[in-house]
Amino acid sequence: MTGRFARDCLLAAGVTVATFAMLTTFLRFAAPVEGLSVDPARARVLVAAACVQALVLCLRRVRPRLCLGLVVGLQVVVTAAVPSEATVRGVAPLVAAYTVGTLFPARTALPLAGAAAVAEASGVIAVTAGMAPDILVAALGHLASGALSYLGATFVGSYVATHRRYLELVRVRADDELRAHRDKVRAAIGAERARMARELHDVAAHHLSGMVVQAAAVERLIDRDPAAAKAGVAWIRGQGKETLDNLRLVVGVLRGRSVDRVDGASAGHDDDNNAPVPGLVSLDDLVRTARDLGTPVEFVGEGPRREVSPIADVALYRMVQECLSNARQHAPGAPVHVELRFLPREVALRVSNGPPTRAPEPAARTGGGVGLVGMRERAQLIGARFDAGPTPTGGWSVTVALPTGRDDAPAGSTATATKGEDPA
Repeated sequence: MTGRFARDCLLAAGVTVATFAMLTTFLRFAAPVEGLSVDPARARVLVAAACVQALVLCLRRVRPRLCLGLVVGLQVVVTAAVPSEATVRGVAPLVAAYTVGTLFPARTALPLAGAAAVAEASGVIAVTAGMAPDILVAALGHLASGALSYLGATFVGSYVATHRRYLELVRVRADDELRAHRDKVRAAIGAERARMARELHDVAAHHLSGMVVQAAAVERLIDRDPAAAKAGVAWIRGQGKETLDNLRLVVGVLRGRSVDRVDGASAGHDDDNNAPVPGLVSLDDLVRTARDLGTPVEFVGEGPRREVSPIADVALYRMVQECLSNARQHAPGAPVHVELRFLPREVALRVSNGPPTRAPEPAARTGGGVGLVGMRERAQLIGARFDAGPTPTGGWSVTVALPTGRDDAPAGSTATATKGEDPA
């Protein structure tokens, strides 16, 4: 029995049993002790009316107005059956009025409760007019008792119904916000993956064009200088393997390990499609541009600079670019420290900023943190460790560690530590 009417029938049966037990106990034990005398005929009418009143509760949600009217009528019978010195009011009137409060708006429920109180008082006075010594006092007493019962229970029901609607609205709004945030994150990840694929295309095109040129040179040297031709073929093999490895990495990401494809997600990142793909060698220009935009940036490079894979080179540059953009938006005026360290077995990048010196723009305060999602995607793509979070001083820090496996030979001269102070 899981329907609304079935559950109300169970409630009515339970209230009926409880009402019968309480009235039987009252008439048999409590009434004689208090000196109240109820003849057997009136006692049977009292118990029968109260039990039928409880049974009527099975209609409380399918026919609430009818249920309230029947409860009021039976309450008149119950009141008329007891001695004038006593008052008996069961649970049924309170439950019926409470139900009216939960099912109807307050502007409807409260007038219904008031009408029920007036109808009950009028019915009781009409039935007991010849028994009460002072009709006016009795009428006011019954009216006050009915108003307190019906209006109080209806008010509680209205409050409970309002609270339930509020909680439902909060739940729906939370679900909508969560769904919107997930869509935003999916769109950001899709856009970042599309951008990574575009950058890898440029890197692969660069390497493949070099391989084509080298293959042409090998073709000319194969008869004249076999040793040089072998070296050229080995170079072509190495470049081809590196390009294939990068392609496999990006294809694995773009297949979507955990995020659905979002159509048109790359919109907004196509503003520079034909520009050369930047790398770590362009960090000085990136830092200079950030300073020109008003961000005090300090850049420190440590260790002998060496080459990393092209896709890692682009990914690290993009992470620095995103960090500087985030600092400019969310911590305007805060100093930023960029540190690039070439260690024996890894390349470590750390970008940190202090607390903002002025309030961020409203558009920046409403950001959803999708920049961190993109940086984490790039770190996963190149197999780097990624960590981001607030600093003890109230700023923000992003750390990336790219394992290299060995101390590669330097690609050029040793990179000396450089520091740049904000011109302001």
